[in-house]
Amino acid sequence: MKYNAAIFDMDGLLLDTEKVCMTAFQQTCIEMNIPFKRDIYLNIIGRNQAGIKPIIEQGYGDSLDYAVFHPRWMQHYLAVVEHQAIPVKNGVIELLQWLQAQKIPMVVATSTHNALAHKKLHLAGLTQYFSHITSGDEVINGKPAPEIYLLAAQRLNIAPQQCLAFEDSNNGVKAAVAANMTTLQIIDLVEPDTDTRALGHHIFNTMDEALTFLNAV
Repeated sequence: MKYNAAIFDMDGLLLDTEKVCMTAFQQTCIEMNIPFKRDIYLNIIGRNQAGIKPIIEQGYGDSLDYAVFHPRWMQHYLAVVEHQAIPVKNGVIELLQWLQAQKIPMVVATSTHNALAHKKLHLAGLTQYFSHITSGDEVINGKPAPEIYLLAAQRLNIAPQQCLAFEDSNNGVKAAVAANMTTLQIIDLVEPDTDTRALGHHIFNTMDEALTFLNAV
């Protein structure tokens, strides 16, 4: 392969976490008697906490007190992800093992805070595949800005152009493409929109399709 590293998003790509997070959001909406706005929610996927807050506040306006809503939402979410393994998505282990066999170093670039990211990967049994985690609390500008991917490449001492980036969300794809990485999007909850498709990256419905593509490169 002509690539010297593989950088992975985590939630919605390696782990089937996004459904858990959305369910917790919906549960909080019910408790606070406010509507669940799916379009607003889908727009926050892939972003770190600093990026999530203004989108929710703008989308809900005065109907939602974010200072009250966010802790309740996280309480429901963390009650699950801190105490039980989130299922690994189909095809992930096969891809990680294949890259490992190719001696391609692998790291994670996730919008999740570092300690929680480590815990999620540990519970899921995936820590053995990754040399380090770059997380949303380590950058100023979260996805869709490229900062997190550039930092991950810098820590590997590998040029971004020599890296594969694996993402599920449109925000994550925009970050990886802006970092000049060869980007593979494996669709989860969010279909790539017109602007995202125009970036010219590789789009797959499953991780198995992505592995087939890499085998043919």
